[in-house]
Parts: sequence; C-alpha cells; structure tokens
Amino acid sequence: MTCSNGATPPDVPKPKLLDQVRICCRVRHMALKTEHAYVGWIRRFILFHGKRHPLEMGKKEVTEFLTHLAVAGQVAASTQNQALSALLFLYRKVLEREFGWLDNVGRAKKPKRLPVVFSPEEAIAVLGQLQGVRWLMGVLLYGAGLRLAECLRLRVKDLDFERLQITVRDAKGEKDRVTLLPAMAADAIKEHLVRVRQQHERALREGYGGVELPYALHRKPPTPSNQQPSAWPLFQPCNPASDLVGLEKCTNV
Repeated sequence: MTCSNGATPPDVPKPKLLDQVRICCRVRHMALKTEHAYVGWIRRFILFHGKRHPLEMGKKEVTEFLTHLAVAGQVAASTQNQALSALLFLYRKVLEREFGWLDNVGRAKKPKRLPVVFSPEEAIAVLGQLQGVRWLMGVLLYGAGLRLAECLRLRVKDLDFERLQITVRDAKGEKDRVTLLPAMAADAIKEHLVRVRQQHERALREGYGGVELPYALHRKPPTPSNQQPSAWPLFQPCNPASDLVGLEKCTNV
C-alpha cells in the first residue's frame, strides 16, 4: 500500500486492512459517507467468506458476494453497485492489485424511474407542519435546492442577503456553486442569527463555542475558530457540551 507519502518506518506496525482503506479514502479526500460505506462493504465481504483475506479470494468470491446481496438480501441495483465499487477500490487502490477479472465483474443495471416531485401546494403543506429551526431548514431545502448535508454545513459567510444568494461550498464532487436564497426566509434567518450569536457568546463564556474548520484551518493563524463570526455554522447543534460544531452533531437540530 502506497497511499501515504514516504516509506513507513520499520518500527511502525502496518495498519490493519480496514485502517488502510480509511487512509486511502482520506488521502483522496473522499466524502466521509463514502468512506464509511466502503469500510462497511469490505467488512461484510470479509465476514461473508469466513474472515479470509481478500488477497486469497478472486472473481468467484466477489461474484458470490454480489449474488448473495441481490438474491438473499434483495438489495437495489444501486446498493449492489456500491458494494462492487467498494471491492474494486479495495483491490485496485488499497491492495494495489490489478487482476484481469476486475474488469469482467458485471454491474447491476439500474431501472429507469420517473422522479417524484412535490407540487407547490404539497411542499407548502409539509412546511406548514414544521416550526422554528426545522421550518427554516425546510424552506432552504425546498427553496434553495440544497441537499441535507449542504444545508447543515452552511455558515454565515455563505449567505448574501443583498443579492439573495447562497454559496454552497465543497458540495458533491468538492465543487462550489451559487443558488438562490428564498426571500421568505431572509428575515427569519437574520432573527435566527441573533439567537445563534447569543448562544455562541454564552458558550464562549462557559469555555465552549468553537466551530469545526476543514483541512486543519483551526491550526493556522491569525485567528482561532472561535473568533471568526463569519465561520459560525448557521445551524448550531443541540448539544452544547462540545467545543466543536460538526455535521454529525448538527443532525440532531
């Protein structure tokens, strides 16, 4: 495995296989959800074959595992293809083995489905059942076309009230894009930010209140994370016991 830079010192033990998978994912800046999914599928593949090492297995074992998922597990085609992608990543990127049979493993065909879209009346009815922060998030999901993870990662600096725009940063494929800020949510967001600022200042007085910054930015001068108002998350987590605001904590909002 050569995912890390430089040779591994002889006194450092070689990471376990699943740890090697995680390292390769991190080096490639793959999404955390993708990393978790790949590790899960590789673990299931190994356990399915009695904890045999993947280097001891080949096309026959991979095909048996995928067939088991389709027949016994009755998984969707997209799920089966995700499992295959995880195994291809394991052999090609982690174990660095390019077997001829890898190209011959067939992918499941995805059925073509028509998208189900809410009518404006249905969307308004759903939003009418929400209150507070959940209503605000629902308006942004529907009105700005945000994914859930994108909404939870929004920071104050991403909002442009003058132009009614939202900058979605580091979205799917690590790409940025600009979308609309719903006018009906602008005033509510401003009121929400006042409450968030008060909560943030209270957390600072109690010794908490930092925010999570990507790519080790919290270690770079000149200002620490808790002194950058523009870096505040738009949606604070319910748990004030942590000094970092992370995506996984924000899901409890």
